Amino acid sequence: MDKQRSSGILLHPTSLPGPYGIGDLGPQAYQWIDFLAETGTGLWQVLPLGPTGFGDSPYQTFSAFAGNHFLISPDKLLAEGWLHENDLVTLPAFNPDSVDYGDVIYWKQDLLHKSYEQFRYSGKKHHKEAGLFYNHQAAWLDDYALFMALKEFHGGKPWSAWPAQYRDRIPEALEAFKENHPYAVQRQKFFQYLFFKQWLDLREYANQRGIQIIGDIPIFIAHDSADAWSQRDLLYLDDTGNPTVVAGVPPDYFSETGQLWGNPLYRWDIHARDGYSWWMDRLRSVFSLFDIIRLDHFRGFVDYWEIPASETTAVHGRWVPGPGADFLEKVKKEFGGLPIIAEDLGEISSEVFKLRDQFHLPGMKILVFAFDSGEKNIFLPHHYQENCVVYTGTHDNDTAVGWFKRIGEGERTFAQRYLNTTGEDIAWDLIKAAWSSKAVFAIAPLQDLLSLDNSARMNYPGKPQGNWSWRFQEQTITPNLTDKLRNINKQDDRVQ
Repeated sequence: MDKQRSSGILLHPTSLPGPYGIGDLGPQAYQWIDFLAETGTGLWQVLPLGPTGFGDSPYQTFSAFAGNHFLISPDKLLAEGWLHENDLVTLPAFNPDSVDYGDVIYWKQDLLHKSYEQFRYSGKKHHKEAGLFYNHQAAWLDDYALFMALKEFHGGKPWSAWPAQYRDRIPEALEAFKENHPYAVQRQKFFQYLFFKQWLDLREYANQRGIQIIGDIPIFIAHDSADAWSQRDLLYLDDTGNPTVVAGVPPDYFSETGQLWGNPLYRWDIHARDGYSWWMDRLRSVFSLFDIIRLDHFRGFVDYWEIPASETTAVHGRWVPGPGADFLEKVKKEFGGLPIIAEDLGEISSEVFKLRDQFHLPGMKILVFAFDSGEKNIFLPHHYQENCVVYTGTHDNDTAVGWFKRIGEGERTFAQRYLNTTGEDIAWDLIKAAWSSKAVFAIAPLQDLLSLDNSARMNYPGKPQGNWSWRFQEQTITPNLTDKLRNINKQDDRVQ
């Protein structure tokens, strides 16, 4: 992992501007890379890129390997001949400030189906190139494409509610389905071919401009996913495919009743028997897409909160040991290094910090957590070691401006005194504190660089819907912002 002193911006691709209702991997993404390069900002951090399900959360996806096909750029499809100009004539008047997932999915799904029809009648060269991708990714792609086709056939129902022959993967039933619905399966493969091609082209452009991309890998997978459907023996599931225990966290800063995530839990003993092969495949796939990864809920590798599936909150659970150093030793041996940021937030034990430090992984420091408990608060910059990543806030927090407006008087006064500020420009006060700190990486959500309030918040943990929709418009990236970011990067020796 390249630990050169750098700065970065947290921005999910869905938040990029553009005319198609959702940010994508087209021209605006390349303009974003140009902005980062022009300002000397060396890191772009994104959220997980998988295909999202209920609630549109990138942390609950239909696959741990696949990409979100709704990030595919119509402009690039048009340029490459997979769409005709007439296909974009009926473009709806999408809201430029947020993603309306219902409208976007309906419109873009139709557009992607048109691109597949165009591909079906294209020449052998294109089919050969796509076929090479299908073969290279077959270990996960075959199951994913079949899963998505079956899900579409069953009206979007979760796989545990499918007829038993499909739910339980009876070979004869699956083969018959593939024979009867070949295009439904093949177009899912084609969508992944398009996504990977567009994303890898964008990543190469970023790397050429000196930008490293930080990806994000959730520790747990969604129950309604191709992975859970095809790898049931690796999870605590009953005979009908439903979880017996699920993941979450106990009551904490975010919620009095904890967070009931609902993800099925791993049978780590089974994983260990074959050297964590599924995890090695997963990490290999993720490392092919990103330069660095943020390992979400790192403490789950030490111990995790196990909740009976019958519970309606996360209050009644227990801590269960995770795979610990044995897992990370295998990762290190397999990949020759650990370009990993450990998400070590929340209720953390000393054993979590011990495991993090044993493998020299940088942890996370969050400035909006720093001012509520006095000088000993570990998130205050004077406590930092170099090997950490400081954020003004994350996708799960309020924006800096929103945070400052709602905190109590004591916390506000301490923040003003510590930062030597009136608080009139609090977002940039936090950015300056982060950038000037010892932390090797300093990162801020774009919302904080734009000094936006609570209305621009990306996610409310525990809120089932209405998240992940914020977008910015091109005109908000002004010459003044460009100069301001370039200057602070130079001032604090973070220019790439």
